[in-house]
Amino acid sequence: MNRLKTAVGQLQLANPIMPASGTFTEDLADVFDLGILGAHVLKTFTPEIRSGNPTPRVCDLTGGMMNAIGIPSKGLDYFLHHTLPFWARYDVPLVVSISAHSYDAFARLAAAVSVPGVAAIEANISCPNIEADGRAFAVRADTTGQVVTQLRAATDLPLWVKLSPNTGEPVEVAQAAEAAGADALVVANTLLGMAIDINTRQPRLGNVMGGISGPAIKPVALRMTYQAATATRIPVIGCGGIVTVADVVEFLIAGATAVQVGTATFQSPGTMQRLLAGLDDWLDAHGVSSVNDLRGTVMIPDATVPVLT
Repeated sequence: MNRLKTAVGQLQLANPIMPASGTFTEDLADVFDLGILGAHVLKTFTPEIRSGNPTPRVCDLTGGMMNAIGIPSKGLDYFLHHTLPFWARYDVPLVVSISAHSYDAFARLAAAVSVPGVAAIEANISCPNIEADGRAFAVRADTTGQVVTQLRAATDLPLWVKLSPNTGEPVEVAQAAEAAGADALVVANTLLGMAIDINTRQPRLGNVMGGISGPAIKPVALRMTYQAATATRIPVIGCGGIVTVADVVEFLIAGATAVQVGTATFQSPGTMQRLLAGLDDWLDAHGVSSVNDLRGTVMIPDATVPVLT
């Protein structure tokens, strides 16, 4: 399956399929061989112990789900002494997702997890449900640049920056992350939303608002992937609503180097295994020699719109 090999910067992946942070747990090892994945992206954790948001934390939606988990975390020490040893058994790049409330805390945590066994850091600067009214570092270019600058100074590991769809300046944010030293962009996190129970007239989430994920947000994530890929020179990892092999291929054509699968794993734990086998079959059926031959091949009729070369 050499044709599935790809690279996110200097990080070599056996294939472009990996989990989205927050949807990947040790329990999946009972479902399929986790060693087949391109990378392991762990659930975001914070330096301090957190209990997360009040319940209810999840509700179903047409075309997906909405959550306001609030990043419950067992903290740095638990990660180093319990989580990291479990994943060391796999010969798969380990990507550690971190989050913090301040620039300094982000930098300190990045430095602390820059240890043997960690292949890359994914900086979750975009989670919409642990910040007031959905505000996060990634909604503005200036705050994105500031936090990535400090993260870059704190670690020599490859730095992936997870962006937010809750911004009115996606291109500027992507470019700010690149300019500050990001090695790759993960596009994108959940879309901020709200749902109300019409019988009780109360919000369906204890945190009132939460992040929408699943097929409903795929067009937004795909658009942002295309924008980020055309506006920057660093790899883009597409994330949002990926369920089928066609979804994977679509993100690659839009400019993604790899993809992350999230909500679909909740619905069917073997989704990533299915997508990996199906992607190889799709390449064979369409006479494509490598997943890299698909990247950025979207054909835009209007020549004034930038197209990847």
